[in-house]
Amino acid sequence: MIQLFFWSTPNAYKVSILLEELAMPYEVVPVHIGKGEQFEPDFLSISPNNKVPAIVDEEGPGQAPICVFESGAIMVYLAEKAKSDLFPADARRRSAVLQWLMFQMGGVGPMLGQAHHFRKYSPETIPYAIDRYTREAHRLYGVIDRQLSRHAYLAGDEYSLADIATYPWLRPYKWQGQDLNEWPNISRWYSEVRARPAVQRGLAVLAEKVDRSGKPPEGERWKNLFGQS
Repeated sequence: MIQLFFWSTPNAYKVSILLEELAMPYEVVPVHIGKGEQFEPDFLSISPNNKVPAIVDEEGPGQAPICVFESGAIMVYLAEKAKSDLFPADARRRSAVLQWLMFQMGGVGPMLGQAHHFRKYSPETIPYAIDRYTREAHRLYGVIDRQLSRHAYLAGDEYSLADIATYPWLRPYKWQGQDLNEWPNISRWYSEVRARPAVQRGLAVLAEKVDRSGKPPEGERWKNLFGQS
């Protein structure tokens, strides 16, 4: 059984969607990041960077438990464990998936996350930061749209880890100052990925816990979420 340490963030959804795609049994362990549960010693022993997601696989290599943190590393671990074609064995296809997965990890996640922060959460309006990260989001969307103009999916003609990793970050596109109507290839891909049953199940994890008010976090919750605790 896989234990998934989870809260409703794009990076955590990457793993819940993948587990659903792989049909792997898993148990969700909520880590309420607004309450600061990510700083608890027990969680830090699993995820030293105090971030969700993280997993514990009780039947890891050699049938011994293993902890894995960082969403990209978790995705590779799970796909390899399942021998899934979502991370293909063929060297050329595998390289393509890995490149686009790293593109998400190194560019899409960090840059769109900053766009979220300065456009939605920052207690101050900082025009330079808003413009900087909105423009970078626009550039990244352009990279994705060009790739999807040539291929059905990010790493080629087959759905892969790269698509699973990227989709949750593009869901709040309005927070990033983007309009999907500007990106026809992304729009086509976005609709196809969203329609997958495993994606819908992965996004339903802890759905009842998601704050739908649209209000920026305040007080201790803000400090816990943005590293001032």
